[in-house]
Amino acid sequence: MEEIRQEDSKVEVTGVEAKHYDTFMNIITLGTYPSFIKKAIKDMNLEKGEKVLDLGCGTGRNDCLMLEYVGNEGIITGIEIGKEMKERFLFNCNKPNINLIDERIDNPLNLKMEYDVAFISFVLHGFIQSKRDIIIDNVLNNLKPDGRFSILDYNEFDIDKAGFFTKFAIRKIECPLAEDFINRDWKSILKNRGFSKFKEKYYYKRRVRLLTAFK
Repeated sequence: MEEIRQEDSKVEVTGVEAKHYDTFMNIITLGTYPSFIKKAIKDMNLEKGEKVLDLGCGTGRNDCLMLEYVGNEGIITGIEIGKEMKERFLFNCNKPNINLIDERIDNPLNLKMEYDVAFISFVLHGFIQSKRDIIIDNVLNNLKPDGRFSILDYNEFDIDKAGFFTKFAIRKIECPLAEDFINRDWKSILKNRGFSKFKEKYYYKRRVRLLTAFK
């Protein structure tokens, strides 16, 4: 199999797709995305006053939902580099306790506070493994003791045994790095980099997972 380079990734969404990203997500999931993401954010078990770090925060849709749980006492910091995504984020989430940082998440981060929770949604699969490791280390280094890392992304499954639509979507439409992500043992990877116990929630017939790892 030909090696996939970071340059082949589709993780950095720009242009018209970025400006209308939330609408596109609703369409390609046949209208199920709004209820799905609300359920996933609820399953994170956020609490009032918690500090949340959102890596690759995109349009801010998730951050607005998380704000309902952490309240005005909490803090949400989104990290994003896409011009159009940042514009949508600031339009959607212009709140005093929601911050936006223009940084690459696959470069070492030295943030000004420690967070209770780090979150990454359908972004981690878009990086080669060496960059995923940097992202994981960034989370570990910026979490409080006993903090948790919630990864909302594809679950591990045998793509060859999946239905036609799933197989077509992963291999022909999705980021070329998605299949590599699906084929890896993420609990072992996270454990080897310093995380311990795990909790899991599943969606879309177990094709998607919210994997939470504890520092």
